[in-house]
Amino acid sequence: MSTSDNSAPTGPRTFDDLVTEAEAAPTEGWDFSWFEGRATEARPSWGYARAMGERLGRASASLDVQTGGGEVLASAPALPPVAAATEGWPPNAAKATALLHPRGAVVVVVPEDAPLPFADGAFDLVTSRHPVTPQFDEIARVLRPGGTYFAQHVGPASVFELTEYFLGEQPEDVRNARDPEAERAAAEDAGLEVVSLRAERLRMEFFDIGAVVHFLRKVVWIVPGFTVDAYREPLRALHERILHDGPFVAHSTRHLFDARKR
Repeated sequence: MSTSDNSAPTGPRTFDDLVTEAEAAPTEGWDFSWFEGRATEARPSWGYARAMGERLGRASASLDVQTGGGEVLASAPALPPVAAATEGWPPNAAKATALLHPRGAVVVVVPEDAPLPFADGAFDLVTSRHPVTPQFDEIARVLRPGGTYFAQHVGPASVFELTEYFLGEQPEDVRNARDPEAERAAAEDAGLEVVSLRAERLRMEFFDIGAVVHFLRKVVWIVPGFTVDAYREPLRALHERILHDGPFVAHSTRHLFDARKR
């Protein structure tokens, strides 16, 4: 998603025009350039991609879990001599393969909840940006003693302003899912020592209803089962609200894991 201070696109764009355009936009991968000028999201202060790239440059064997379309991993200046990535959604895996094979990295299609198809102690670095569910037992298993898990996770109640606009107030167990302290405990139970855990809450703005639609189609856990047809009337009401009041403001939450295999 764009990080610049753009304003809403100018010109008369109707609700139907914006929604039709957003429904036609491809959703594979984690390229958010479509949002340029239509939505913004502040980025965490730690600069995950840069820090990940620095660690990859020092690693001998790495695994990127749930790599999406491979865009973040492909941004690294250098990959280790042995580099692998997993992805569960075939269209994303195909995109990641096209990006990463020329860099010497193998991409393996693995469901998000399946065991990792690698030997014990195969890697000295495991990375992940926004895993759906971090499998700490499997991460610890494939790490060598002294190896590192370095990842940026989605935090609790992320973009809940959109979730609750469409779904209503959510129960506390849903709101508190992905709690960083709960994940710390799970990582430690799996045999990882959490060296550092940082969390931030970040402002997002949606300048038109097309940006909302594309975001909900792309980030499917915000409103599970979202379709335009199912939510056309609240979408239309939100379109009118944005026209009258300005950008829809939400907040994402992120936390940075830096953990070591004992």
